[in-house]
Amino acid sequence: MKTGLLLVNLGSPASPETPAVKTYLREFLSDQNVIEMPRWFWQPLLRGVILPLRSWRSATFYQHSWTTSGSPLVAYTQLMAKRVQDRLPDWDVRYYGQPRITQTLQEMTQAGCDHTVVLPLFPQFTQSTHQTIIDRAKAALVPITIIKHFYQESTYQQLLAEKISAAWAAGDYDALVFSYHGIPQAMVNHGDPYQEQCNATTAGVMSRTPEIPHDKITMAYQSKFGPAPWLKPYFKNELMQLVELGKRRVLVVTPSFVSDCLETIEEDNVQNYQTFKASGGDVFQLVPPMNAAPAFCQFLADLAVKADKGGLGDATELANAQPTT
Repeated sequence: MKTGLLLVNLGSPASPETPAVKTYLREFLSDQNVIEMPRWFWQPLLRGVILPLRSWRSATFYQHSWTTSGSPLVAYTQLMAKRVQDRLPDWDVRYYGQPRITQTLQEMTQAGCDHTVVLPLFPQFTQSTHQTIIDRAKAALVPITIIKHFYQESTYQQLLAEKISAAWAAGDYDALVFSYHGIPQAMVNHGDPYQEQCNATTAGVMSRTPEIPHDKITMAYQSKFGPAPWLKPYFKNELMQLVELGKRRVLVVTPSFVSDCLETIEEDNVQNYQTFKASGGDVFQLVPPMNAAPAFCQFLADLAVKADKGGLGDATELANAQPTT
């Protein structure tokens, strides 16, 4: 028997074509951990208005970012799994793509895993990503440990700080923006810890980048969807505000994303870049995500071992554990 590790990184359709994107969006936006509106109200709106209008448009964005290896998010996650497997030769390391999380965990148990660590590749916990992963992982009815967040890990914060410091030293910037994926404000009002964990991530990284003046650092949230209020300030608005303040050379880091994806490639490097330039900005530069860097893969391997030994405390959740004797 051996220990398993399942890396989970949600957010990509099977292909960049409109039917596949529509299938992906229908499943994603039907999840009540993502959209909390009553189903009787939301589903007709989703199927009758949003999917017909949004699917083809999103497909064009995916087509722009698609590579010969497929979706960048999936390709980097696959590479992460390979590199983590090299560092944990006695484990069974897999990544979530297809089949689904529940089936993959059951297959890992059938392949000889007596216990599996489930690692969502999202540093900060939020209901709209982690709770869906937790629900599907528990449905497998196999012994698992779920890592709920890792923003607090000093190694992760140090790796992020080193990437920021290297990028900051390579340019002459007026501002550093921490841009996190947004969530509805209502989720935070109902107790979601995401905003608090984003604040803690920024504070932890700032303590490791003393060369960057604190008055040049700001936070924002991107990827807003729908009419309801989301966490503020919105990244696009923040970019325009920075230009108005005379800060026209901006470095951006996206700590919510450990790999390049639609949000970094299309939303930031195309749409938000264009907004910034149109507002009068001069330099818009993104700090690359971890993207399967060897040091980050080593961190993931060490994190899984630590979680398997019970060393992450309330950052983990057990499910269907075998009784001890």
